[in-house]
Amino acid sequence: MPSQIVNALVLILLAAGIAIPVGYFVVPWAGWAVFCAGLGLQMLFNFRNFARLDRWSQRPIVDPSLEGEGAWDGIFGRLYRHEKDLRTQISDRDDQIERLFAALQALTDGVVSLDLNHQIIYCNTTAEDQLGLVSETDRGQPIINLVRQPEFVAYLEGCDFERPLTLRSDRGADRVLSIHVVPYAGNRRLMQIKDVTQSDRLDRMRRDFVANVSHELRTPLTVLAGFLETLQEIELDRDDQRRYLDMMAEQSKRMESIVQDLLTLSSIESAPPPNNDLVDMSNLIDKLRRDGEALSGGRHTIVAETDGQCDLRGSEPELVSAFGNLVANAVRYTPAGGTVRIEWKVTPQGAEFSVEDTGIGIEAKHIPRLTERFYRVDRGRSRDAGGTGLGLAIVKHSLNRHQAQLDIKSAPGIGSRFAAKFPATRLARV
Repeated sequence: MPSQIVNALVLILLAAGIAIPVGYFVVPWAGWAVFCAGLGLQMLFNFRNFARLDRWSQRPIVDPSLEGEGAWDGIFGRLYRHEKDLRTQISDRDDQIERLFAALQALTDGVVSLDLNHQIIYCNTTAEDQLGLVSETDRGQPIINLVRQPEFVAYLEGCDFERPLTLRSDRGADRVLSIHVVPYAGNRRLMQIKDVTQSDRLDRMRRDFVANVSHELRTPLTVLAGFLETLQEIELDRDDQRRYLDMMAEQSKRMESIVQDLLTLSSIESAPPPNNDLVDMSNLIDKLRRDGEALSGGRHTIVAETDGQCDLRGSEPELVSAFGNLVANAVRYTPAGGTVRIEWKVTPQGAEFSVEDTGIGIEAKHIPRLTERFYRVDRGRSRDAGGTGLGLAIVKHSLNRHQAQLDIKSAPGIGSRFAAKFPATRLARV
């Protein structure tokens, strides 16, 4: 039996124990009066504590001063402990929810929670940036009213989420998104958005690379096969045979150059960081001038200048290959009578190697893609000049390995300037 009931019975029995003698020895009504007074005092005591409990229940707070009297003290003590534990649990839950939302905000993937009507329940900041949403104003809005690309709307309304949707964003910057929807919690859907722009670009470059290699090798192979078939089936005089053999040798050299450049590019990409050998820039600039003059055959004016006594630290073979490609390109694409200027100078930021020509120049739209493998401004002109389409790709990778940047400036009919800018950490004062 609960202690409160026992206490109440004891008080009733106590009141009765006093009232009975009074009623027996004095007058009966006096005994009843004493008994009723005892019950009234007990009810008043309980009502006072009950009123206190009622006031607290209207605004329950963790109040250590919440105390009762007698049996009520235990009730108030348990309420205090229960309220304290409940508030602790609520605080812990709020902390967990806050940490969960913080984790969702920190994700590099976009996250959007939707109901069955495609209305937005929640989205993180990454999703806001990817889809152009505003969480504060768009919450509760159907997402198909905000992202109206037909393929996206069809994907959501089709409810076939076994495969993700690849979506090219209509918000510019050529962004590609991969959207995957997962049903959860009965009637809700979680939309995960990955930015796959870089992987899509790399995949496109891989496809272009394979197609370009195939195209570049197919032409000389076709020529070789055609000449071999001709030599096998037709009797030719010695002059024709020699002419055919010379053209076959030219095509085989072209294939050899392409393969060699591919091997060079592959070795640069997979090689460990370059050595910090001291590269004598005065000797290197002089060598590049002599190589340029040999390639020009006297058709151009080759000028070499050095401003500031400073050498480079790095891999000399890689730097010679990179600088040599720039000089060779300048000579190839500069008409006879033009000038090619090779310069090495110290700058406030480090040092700069540049090759400037008075050649045919390049339109601005082509400049961002010049360092892509096999990218050509004019395919026919590049083949006539003897290029493989890999030279600037080799230059870019070699410079990147030396923490250098390639800066290109050009104007059609005026000429081009290719500058390799090295940081001060790569320099060695003479």
